[in-house]
Amino acid sequence: MDYEYKRANFYKEADDKTLAEISRYAEEYKSFLFSSKTERGASATAEKLAKERGYKPYTFGDKIKAGDKLYFINRGKNIFLMRIGKNDISERGVKIMAAHVDSPRLDLKPNPLFEESGVAYFKTHYYGGIKKYQWTTIPLALHGVVALPGGEIKSVCVGEDEADPIFYITDLLPHLSQEQNAKPLATAISGENLNAIVAGVPEKGEEEKAVKAAVLKLLHAKYGITEVDFQASELCFVPAGKPRDVGFDRAFISAYGHDDKVCAYPEMTALFECHSDDTIISVFADKEETGSDGVTGMQSHVILDLLDSVSRALGADPVLVRYHSKCVSADVTAAFDPAYSDVYEKRNASYINCGASLTKYHGARGKSSTNDASAEMVAYLRDAFDNAGVIWQTGELGKIDIGGGGTVAKFIANLGIDTCDMGVPVLSMHAPYEVISKADLYSMHLAMKAFCEA
Repeated sequence: MDYEYKRANFYKEADDKTLAEISRYAEEYKSFLFSSKTERGASATAEKLAKERGYKPYTFGDKIKAGDKLYFINRGKNIFLMRIGKNDISERGVKIMAAHVDSPRLDLKPNPLFEESGVAYFKTHYYGGIKKYQWTTIPLALHGVVALPGGEIKSVCVGEDEADPIFYITDLLPHLSQEQNAKPLATAISGENLNAIVAGVPEKGEEEKAVKAAVLKLLHAKYGITEVDFQASELCFVPAGKPRDVGFDRAFISAYGHDDKVCAYPEMTALFECHSDDTIISVFADKEETGSDGVTGMQSHVILDLLDSVSRALGADPVLVRYHSKCVSADVTAAFDPAYSDVYEKRNASYINCGASLTKYHGARGKSSTNDASAEMVAYLRDAFDNAGVIWQTGELGKIDIGGGGTVAKFIANLGIDTCDMGVPVLSMHAPYEVISKADLYSMHLAMKAFCEA
């Protein structure tokens, strides 16, 4: 017996058949990711895929039975996929996989449109933790919805089709950047300067703010939008373009929104493919990047209401169900980056190509604001993965006093549900374009499938 813990490189361990599966799975994921740049997009795509597999909509109070395949959408931005098993949930509980599908981005302000020096701009308010300088000089697409008077919802998506225009945030040219270059990265670009160019042709016959007038005319003609309707909208800028393979061997994928759709997709496919008599729920959550607050975040009572409703429909005590349930909080972790090795503790870092990484705790410094998974929960997952032959690893986010991070794990654990984090290691996390390994992506799918079947 080998008593030493060793990480395994998934690509080295994989045979030709597995390598083909890794590649096939990655292509399907890339398609999902491109259609899921916002939480609304991810929920809609998940609903489509679920309906293709026989899942039916669920509302609170519906009668349910073993074998039912159901989904519940919370306000268009938070979806729960459920497969009802024949095992007694009072004894076995529910298997829960929870990932978030919101990602850092640039939201439009309530009154975003203005004109300056003959150019029209949208003002933004950044969402989630970003490095602001990374969002300048890259192609941006506009996604979201606008609620018109009377309740009609208009969807907006501009910048993803090759025939579409894109949007753009300027930066200062090097010739005039002496003062800017002397500033720290965090302050060199201010949040108030993240204004995207949206137009430059003035409306004929207009003397004042003629470009702004032309934009409003165009938006009203295409969408029925007036300027006041921006106040009842959810519009945001995200990086434009499709996911792309990285490297001569195409081992990696660069894309916007890996955090955390790279975990959401594997938990969904695991639910679709697993063979289990347990009741299983896959959660696509919203608002994780801003603290999980709000009606579609994991601090909302919706997940508690759903568990209680399912329990009562199956004649089970909701308290017992939660006590016996188990959850994998599926969220990414930082991949060790040799270019910045000083912020990682190498013995406890997560390495790219070495499989999905189990993270016992997140938080900051003295484990503040974290779920710290029990030894029993970690062992349960370890045995499930090892018995299924999954290539996986353990890791932390970085050195103890460097920083920290959080996931939805603590909010689910607060319901009395044993919870542990696990996710795909990511390079350049929270950047407009992040990088993941195709092998780690497939490992996450196998790990979630093993959890479902344990």
